[in-house]
Amino acid sequence: MNATSSYDRSGPRLQRRAAVARILQARGDALVVAGLGSAAYDLYAAGDTPLNFYLWGAMGGAAMLGLGLALAQPQRRVVVLTGDGEMLMGLGSLATIAAARPANLALIVLDNEHYGETGMQPSASARGADLAGIAASAGVGNARTVHNEAALDALADELFSASGPLFAVIKIATDPNPPSLPPRDGPLLRSRLRSALLGPAENQAA
Repeated sequence: MNATSSYDRSGPRLQRRAAVARILQARGDALVVAGLGSAAYDLYAAGDTPLNFYLWGAMGGAAMLGLGLALAQPQRRVVVLTGDGEMLMGLGSLATIAAARPANLALIVLDNEHYGETGMQPSASARGADLAGIAASAGVGNARTVHNEAALDALADELFSASGPLFAVIKIATDPNPPSLPPRDGPLLRSRLRSALLGPAENQAA
């Protein structure tokens, strides 16, 4: 078990765009699911590909969508990139993920301790909720909080190779980032991901 989730609230915060680019640098053919809002913008800024799926809506659903993909595509790495607000809404998914134990699934929570899409109200993590500790208590053995460059590099080194499920909270600054908006066409995003996984539509089962 690797549950190292303590965090010094007075310590430095990582820059979200740079942190996302760093951890995805060696993604290869991994699938990446982005939750709504800034997580989707960060993923798109790091490089768009048909293997990205931007959830846009359905707050709280990113982790379970990632679990479904991981179970359906057991030979392919699946990474979920989401925020603290969405993860707080979907805490029950951690128990389901821990019980399923998908070896190919990693969940990354970009935690600025605020609800960035609704006015920057403080989230529960600003008041002491320890998301990595909750994941560890749910049964996710590899759970940690990342709060400096050395820990970020260590996460990047094992993100696509360590047996999962892996859960990491990256503590990030609240500094605004320039808009970087991925496509909002749900059918397009679904179809291009399906084609990337299964081949052209004519080769797919109905």
